[in-house]
Amino acid sequence: MDGSVSLSSSVVNYRRENGRRYHRLSDGVYVVPNDVIEQERLDTAHILWLVVWEGRLCLCPKIEGARRVLDIGTGTGVWAIEYAETYIDSFVLGVDLSAIQPDYVPENCMFEVDDLEKDWLFTELYDFIFARNMAGSFLDWRRVAEQAFDQLEDGGYFEIHDNLYPLQCDDGTLREDSALFQWSQYLVEAAKKTGRSITIASELPEILEAAGFVDVVVTRQIMPVNEWPADERLREVGKWTLLSLLPGIEGLCMALFTRVLGWSALQVTAFCTQVRKDAKNRDIHAYWYGYSIYGRKPPAETRTQTRTAWSYDLDGVFF
Repeated sequence: MDGSVSLSSSVVNYRRENGRRYHRLSDGVYVVPNDVIEQERLDTAHILWLVVWEGRLCLCPKIEGARRVLDIGTGTGVWAIEYAETYIDSFVLGVDLSAIQPDYVPENCMFEVDDLEKDWLFTELYDFIFARNMAGSFLDWRRVAEQAFDQLEDGGYFEIHDNLYPLQCDDGTLREDSALFQWSQYLVEAAKKTGRSITIASELPEILEAAGFVDVVVTRQIMPVNEWPADERLREVGKWTLLSLLPGIEGLCMALFTRVLGWSALQVTAFCTQVRKDAKNRDIHAYWYGYSIYGRKPPAETRTQTRTAWSYDLDGVFF
């Protein structure tokens, strides 16, 4: 990618704050750490998503393999590496703000450090663009969808996997005075104040359509916070949800709560102790919805849609 940052630059001189480590490129825009604790959590979350989608890396037709794949917000690169290993005839490029990917990767996989909120300067088109757990990362998802559309060859797919905040509960066991409920609500509040919504998943179908994508498909799956469900498969999902959540509770909120809500680091740490206790409580039947949303770029001769300005309704849901 022309204009991407060399790893020999200050991009790896990471920010240290409240005992956690954060990215340096475009300093401060992404509020989740990039340290070892978070890297391990991301790798666990990868297993969680595989359990949710029953072993599938994606749900769009590119599950059969793609030639050129772009993974935006690749994190540790675990998804990109597994896709490259599974489809050895593909080329996979992972891009992230942080250089936290392994040194030894398949020959058909590589990584770059860049800020994907800026203009995309890739010199080649892709036939599959993938993003996962990027809620809260972008100010303007409309622009991201448009850039993905422009970066795809005709017939290419853009697929997004993400959770929908806040936490849900159908039987009243997630009480409003519980730390887990409050943690979820405070996350939504703080993220909204930054302009980087974490309630975006339900809005993405219309955002993709506004960007020009067709045949948009939405799949959602309950992701229990722990092993409270009676259903065996949902218990397995809940097991991995909890394993990925517990080490991330503090990291997901530390920067948001201290920078945006004005909490002290000690307040966050003490609060998260109770949140973790609630998360492990099987008498609390909380869950998220996990989403897969994908769309196809139609051939130029069949495009009839003109892009129009898009405004967000951060409280809108389509299900």
